[in-house]
Amino acid sequence: MKDTLPPEGGWLNTREVASRLGVSEASVRRWSDAGTLPARRVGKRRERRFRVVDVDDFERPRRAGGRESPAAATIAVAGASVEVATHLAAFYSSAAGMLRITLPFLTEGLRAGDPCFLLAEGEVLETYRQALSRQPGVEVDSLVVADGPGLSVGQALEFWEQALWREVENEPRVIRVVGEMVSERDQFASEAEMLAYEVAFNQTLKRFPCVVVCQYDARRFSGEAMLLALRAHPDLYKLPLGLFLN
Repeated sequence: MKDTLPPEGGWLNTREVASRLGVSEASVRRWSDAGTLPARRVGKRRERRFRVVDVDDFERPRRAGGRESPAAATIAVAGASVEVATHLAAFYSSAAGMLRITLPFLTEGLRAGDPCFLLAEGEVLETYRQALSRQPGVEVDSLVVADGPGLSVGQALEFWEQALWREVENEPRVIRVVGEMVSERDQFASEAEMLAYEVAFNQTLKRFPCVVVCQYDARRFSGEAMLLALRAHPDLYKLPLGLFLN
């Protein structure tokens, strides 16, 4: 197959398609990669080109079941009704305690087709994978996994800006995030840097329909670190604190 386009024209580049549809270029690339918006690759750089007719006939993918997904006002977390744009902390001291809140939180989201993020690595990540694989109706491969958001506060906030905007373009009901802070701590230059990120993240997430649960293993953090973690999650003060101590 040749790399040049037919001479009749009627082709658009990624930027032009994004402008025509009123979305980001990232969305156009994602739909192209998924095969829902046909594209040709041209030139040495294999750039995308789209037929005008395909773009004009394109319908944005809807959520599973073909339904639109209005933003949810609240969801249940640890038995409490929690509004979106909420940043919570939970504290545990056992393997069972680690999963008490977050396993049902992620299970419900994956079943509903909500975007779900898990920041974890190693043994902790494997524990989640095994537990989720035992839940009926859960596609574990739908979980977005990362070992950490970045090496600094700036990198971490940029990670979330990009990740959350990508999900918002699909009009999710709610975006669910679980951060295992033992895993995240390993990605930062210091524990102090991680806790500074926790404070700064409060402002970022308020612009998105997400609920974030940051988990602290009391066996792996000092008392001072957990006190600072409590201070970094003021949304927790609106809820019964005992629900988040495991």
